Amino acid sequence: MGTDETTTPDELRLYVCVTCRKADAPEGEIRPGARLHRALRDALQADPANLPRVRIEPVECLSGCKRACTVALSGPGRWTYVYGDLDPDASVEAILDGIRRYGATDNGLVPWRERPEAFRKGVLARIPPFPTLMDNAT
Repeated sequence: MGTDETTTPDELRLYVCVTCRKADAPEGEIRPGARLHRALRDALQADPANLPRVRIEPVECLSGCKRACTVALSGPGRWTYVYGDLDPDASVEAILDGIRRYGATDNGLVPWRERPEAFRKGVLARIPPFPTLMDNAT
């Protein structure tokens, strides 16, 4: 997990909305999205050998406010998925499992039945891979 903006061909990105919170959450507490980001960052640092290369990125908003907490998982040449309704205290292992399964694919398409339950129930969007220069040359 580096700090530069380049992504290697085998590196995945996990974007975590750090502003996510439920509508009824008290304003003064640490936002659940920030708690989820911290828990995922700690888990990724604790056992990186068991996971594909993944960089975790905090973001201010993924526009999943009605389905907080929200993350997005992407990688070069892969479909991007946006997931919501994640529990910052209970979803970390499911997210790590989803990262493993996503990383094991060439295109990011994990069959629905093979996704962790939190990913089956919480999918908000599936976005096609961004075209490369090679795609436009054909």
